Amino acid sequence: MTDTSLLLSPLHAAHTELKATFAPFGGWQMPIQYAEGGVVAEHTAVRESVGVFDVSHLGKALVAGPGAAEFVNSALTNDLGRIAPGKAQYTLCCTDSGGVVDDLIAYLVGAEEVFLVPNAANTARVCELLAAQAPAGITVTDQHREHGVLAVQGPRSAEVLAALGLPTELEYMAFADASFAGTPVRVCRTGYTGEHGYELLPRWADTTALWHALLAAAEPLGGKPCGLGARDTLRTEMGYPLHGQDLSLEISPVQAGAGWAVGWKKPGFWGHEALRAEKENGPARRLHGLRALDRGVPRAGMAVLDTGGGRIGETTSGTFSPTLRTGIALALLDGAVPPGTELVLDVRGRSLRCEVVKPPFVESHVR
Repeated sequence: MTDTSLLLSPLHAAHTELKATFAPFGGWQMPIQYAEGGVVAEHTAVRESVGVFDVSHLGKALVAGPGAAEFVNSALTNDLGRIAPGKAQYTLCCTDSGGVVDDLIAYLVGAEEVFLVPNAANTARVCELLAAQAPAGITVTDQHREHGVLAVQGPRSAEVLAALGLPTELEYMAFADASFAGTPVRVCRTGYTGEHGYELLPRWADTTALWHALLAAAEPLGGKPCGLGARDTLRTEMGYPLHGQDLSLEISPVQAGAGWAVGWKKPGFWGHEALRAEKENGPARRLHGLRALDRGVPRAGMAVLDTGGGRIGETTSGTFSPTLRTGIALALLDGAVPPGTELVLDVRGRSLRCEVVKPPFVESHVR
């Protein structure tokens, strides 16, 4: 039964035909896994061949007008001045205190146009904040329901796009405006899995036709449709943060190890004073990777203890790694804890021994 209070992807009917298991996510009813195979099979398809995801719940917003890029650069953390038009960049929208309102991808179309892809639940807030600060002549338009978003991820992803006549020879984080069956689609060499892959932005009404074509091209290669369950296990293996868990209004980029997405040499951006102070003084806690040494699956919100039983932090994400066949987690720990340190998770009163590791947990192939 569909919850009528939730928004639906343009592919909801297609997911239903594939017997998807649905769950609420960011205010949307989204597929978690499909009947054939489940999360582990979908995860493995991405690591070994190719997977196709519907991530149309992601936000889309357009900032346009004279000086749009300069304005966005003055607001968000990363430095748009380091990339050229036709490239995309991971960046963050922060509060004055350094908390993270959202992490997002900024597509630099040109000096007068920046296309943003925030997280589903935070799109309205990001648009509201930008619109409130935008100089005269710059507009901020929420285009959440104007575009679908499809992710094609895995070592054979380029073959899938090539079969549809879409561009594949793109540098990492570069994008190109192309067409499929006479309709426009933006293709970007980005993704959230750690594999070579692409994210495609068709018009909302054109998303279903593109989805079916991608699946038809992927199936002979061993590809599968993939839900948000596999997306989560894949991103956790990479150590990629999920907003609301590993990044939040209470967890800053410095704490989460996302300082690389901050333009420290820029004169200013939202939250720059607080973040510069935290960077200079050193954060009181840092995000680390944990790999289970015993049988058991870490989950978010579990206490992390030292071998003497003292609490030193808490897990923010946790899952079973289909690639490593063991439990893995991300955890905020007090201060710097060197890799190789043995710690203990409190799993509902049972101890689970873990080793501190530096993510990614498995090799990345994004470049």
